[in-house]
Amino acid sequence: MWTHGREPGRQVVVLGIAVALTVVVLDLLLVGEVSLFFDLWFVVLCLALAVWVRPDGFFTVGVLPPLMMAGVFALVGAVSPEAVAHPDDSVVQAVVSGLATHSGALVAGYLLCLGTLLLRQRSRRR
Repeated sequence: MWTHGREPGRQVVVLGIAVALTVVVLDLLLVGEVSLFFDLWFVVLCLALAVWVRPDGFFTVGVLPPLMMAGVFALVGAVSPEAVAHPDDSVVQAVVSGLATHSGALVAGYLLCLGTLLLRQRSRRR
């Protein structure tokens, strides 16, 4: 499984977005805001997606984490901006605030994702 993966890139993208949105909804229900709970799940999700994808979907998953996080915060900013920013902020400001606040999880998840894809690519070449 390490070198081959199981799922095509499109299915991994849909799965990643669905899981990320589910985690955000759970976080909002439990805490009322996007918290460390989301950050931890986001990092684990990025790693899992990099392991599940087939080699032909490496590029798709390689660009997914920042787009996934920005999309999640855009939806949260449109529905409940106070969960990631001030209640009076616009959607754009909520996205910027969310990305700034959760940048540590974004960087960690992105590095794990890219590192895993790199290791998988190297192991395939051997």
